[in-house]
Amino acid sequence: MGARPIELPVLGAPVADTHAHLDMLDDPAGVLERAAMAGVSFVLTVADLTEAPEGTFDALDAWLSQAAGRLFDWDIDAVPPDVRILLGVHPHNAKDFDADTEAHLLELVSDPRVAAIGEMGLDFHYDHSPRDAQRRAFRIQLQAAHRCSLPAVVHLRDAHDEGLAILKELGVPDAGCVIHCFTGDAALAEPFIEMGCYISFAGPATFKKADAIRAAAAVPLDRILVETDCPFMAPEPYRGRTNEPAWVVLIAARIAAARGMDPASFAEAVYENSLRVFTRER
Repeated sequence: MGARPIELPVLGAPVADTHAHLDMLDDPAGVLERAAMAGVSFVLTVADLTEAPEGTFDALDAWLSQAAGRLFDWDIDAVPPDVRILLGVHPHNAKDFDADTEAHLLELVSDPRVAAIGEMGLDFHYDHSPRDAQRRAFRIQLQAAHRCSLPAVVHLRDAHDEGLAILKELGVPDAGCVIHCFTGDAALAEPFIEMGCYISFAGPATFKKADAIRAAAAVPLDRILVETDCPFMAPEPYRGRTNEPAWVVLIAARIAAARGMDPASFAEAVYENSLRVFTRER
């Protein structure tokens, strides 16, 4: 039986966690159970093509079934979130992106649970892959998003100017583009918004003195998303702990307060944004 829920704000509307790594958590079924109890109705989970993505594809139905069983055991009137898959290669793993990887992407993307391609992009902070390899993998995946009529989810760290240049060069997919886990200020977000991108905020938006919360207060309501990026970067007051999708409500509540909005109205708007990007008909 799953763990009892922790105390979380009640937003009064469903909320979406648009970036999670369920396969990195010890008990994915348990976190989906707790997400349901917290009012999370949608989760986008990452399957990296260089890290045995079939594990997520093969296990997802079982995770959801187990979560539903645990909710039934607790006699809790909630259902597990709708979980979709984000498929691609992280810039850390770009050195392993080859022709076989690209073929594997185009094979797995036919699964109807795949809702977006990524997280693609550039990470010049850690440089776990050579920068030329990152640029190449980013371009190939962005082109695949165009061809497959799927949104692109973009990871940029210490590389926003070059990332913006590549997006301008190849264009933002008609299906959409998300700048994931944004931690910069409003000025940094502006050119991406002007291109039609969504800006997604994670746990750092709740940290003291964070630029992200001021950016989150300024992003147009129809261009904002929230995410956990779990198991990383848990929001306050759980900073330093293993993050999970249920805690996206803490991020949403903090941003709603910064915007001077009723939490339910903010959660509803962001949830609608999430569905618009990630559940379009294919």
